[in-house]
Amino acid sequence: MIALSAFGFVGLTGAFAGCSEGEPAPADTGTTLETGPRTPGYGVEVVAEFPHDTGAFTQGLLWHEGKLFESTGTVGKSGIREVALASGRPLRQQPLEEPHFGEGIVILGGTLYQITWQSGKAFTYDWKTFTRTGELRYDGEGWGLTTDGTSLIMSNGSNTLIYRDPKTFAAQKAVTVTDRGNMVSQLNELEWVKGEIWANVWQKDSIARIDPATGNVTGWIDLTGLLPQLDRTGKEDVLNGIAYDAATDRIHVTGKLWPKLYEIRLKAK
Repeated sequence: MIALSAFGFVGLTGAFAGCSEGEPAPADTGTTLETGPRTPGYGVEVVAEFPHDTGAFTQGLLWHEGKLFESTGTVGKSGIREVALASGRPLRQQPLEEPHFGEGIVILGGTLYQITWQSGKAFTYDWKTFTRTGELRYDGEGWGLTTDGTSLIMSNGSNTLIYRDPKTFAAQKAVTVTDRGNMVSQLNELEWVKGEIWANVWQKDSIARIDPATGNVTGWIDLTGLLPQLDRTGKEDVLNGIAYDAATDRIHVTGKLWPKLYEIRLKAK
């Protein structure tokens, strides 16, 4: 928990980050933009760093009522867990049975929702006990999940965010994400942060800040070099996982198979 040196913003073409082991990226519906000076860019300052389970193929990360939750992927290793921030160890966990490949999670009301990559199923749990309470269906792939407090918001690896009914999972509307008119594809892990949607982009080291009403990218957060190269394995250990704790105004990020989880603070370029 020692403050570390700041990471400056390294060009707006910088990277983002992504989905799941063995997942071929879906066909792009447009070209991901290499952003220019008209899109605000942000660097980050590392406030603190914490251990992270290197066996966790992180698909979703969130804070809820002072507790940190994480979902993991790959068939046979998928599940949901509550994690101790200080140690990175699971306090409790619920595995997801084969053949399902777990993806993003979110909590709304008393329900924890967990989507799957290609099964077309979302599972619901009592978030306090991890007892499964139901199963919902949807078409296509599932990647990331968040909520605006009313609807569920899901990504599927394209440039489209789908708003869904929490009770039925029926699609309510779709929002196309663009940066100055250019489509931003392969949207992955999502987080609702102060009225914005923040999104990892598969295999990149940046986070897109998205206006939920218009789908416009309002800024890019550059995390290039956040995890030192010496700590990388090269086994899809990409940035993926954004958790915002509104009660303490803290932002945490991590990646798939990363040994560290970071608390960060934004710095304007």
